Amino acid sequence: MDVLIMMGSDSDLPVMEKATVLLKEMGVSYRMHISSAHRTPERTVELIREAEASGAKVIIAGAGGAAHLPGVIAAYTTLPVIGVPLTSWALDGMDALLSIAQMPPGIPVATVAINGAKNAALLAVAILAIGDSSLKGKLLEYREKMAMEVIEKDRRLERG
Repeated sequence: MDVLIMMGSDSDLPVMEKATVLLKEMGVSYRMHISSAHRTPERTVELIREAEASGAKVIIAGAGGAAHLPGVIAAYTTLPVIGVPLTSWALDGMDALLSIAQMPPGIPVATVAINGAKNAALLAVAILAIGDSSLKGKLLEYREKMAMEVIEKDRRLERG
């Protein structure tokens, strides 16, 4: 397994599944778990240890509200942790964004946009591609495909 994806609740699943779609497309192995930094802290640490033992190289963690999960994970591992702030019942995800982005010095968490699970997966792929030329090629192809889609949309616009 290359990537561990964690979230605090099954209500986070619709957003976090966007990461799995991208990882599957790139052929990157992953596991996904629900574990709460507050309600199941021991289980959270256990999942981190299991991921490290099974060779995980990156962790993506989605959290809303106070958004402690990514920071708690980062406190227990030296693996890169990518936090996905999630929209919650209050403050439209701004609380989560600020909680994840404002980690104290020494325990960094990379942070993507609110509900940005797809970008979290792309960042994980970029990290993994540092040591994998095949994966780097897939990432470059993905970007080229995006560029071609924009060019095609522009052509359709010009044709009116």
